[in-house]
Amino acid sequence: MTGSSFVYVTFIRTTPDKLWSALTTPEFIKKYWFNIQHETDWKVGSPWKMVYPDGRITDTGEIAEFDPPKRLAIKWRNEFMPELKAEGWSRCVMDIEQVEDVVKLTVTHTMELENAKFIGAVSGGWPKILSNLKSLLETGEVVLKEIR
Repeated sequence: MTGSSFVYVTFIRTTPDKLWSALTTPEFIKKYWFNIQHETDWKVGSPWKMVYPDGRITDTGEIAEFDPPKRLAIKWRNEFMPELKAEGWSRCVMDIEQVEDVVKLTVTHTMELENAKFIGAVSGGWPKILSNLKSLLETGEVVLKEIR
């Protein structure tokens, strides 16, 4: 594959249905995504956006795939950093798979642009977000209160 990509795999003590719900329920998403709101109706072709608590839009896109509880894909573009927005659209795919008594979550974020700064940026953010998600599902608490 040409372009840029970031892949993160984690194993979570939960069920595919609970993980799917955690990935698609706006109020739950805010708990592990540093209070950022995700707005969409979760239907293929529908608009999607992330909004800071102060109302600024951080990212936009559309739902590309929606196959509960197995796969979610989002066409994704950064909106608040001009140099990242200028790089264009990326694609984020979240694959869920039962592996024995745990669930494997694979997040693959790709962009057709070589050495994309956007992929560099998400490679720093995804581990924090997904660590919070895993901890929240397993213990009821996040590990990080704010993204830095």
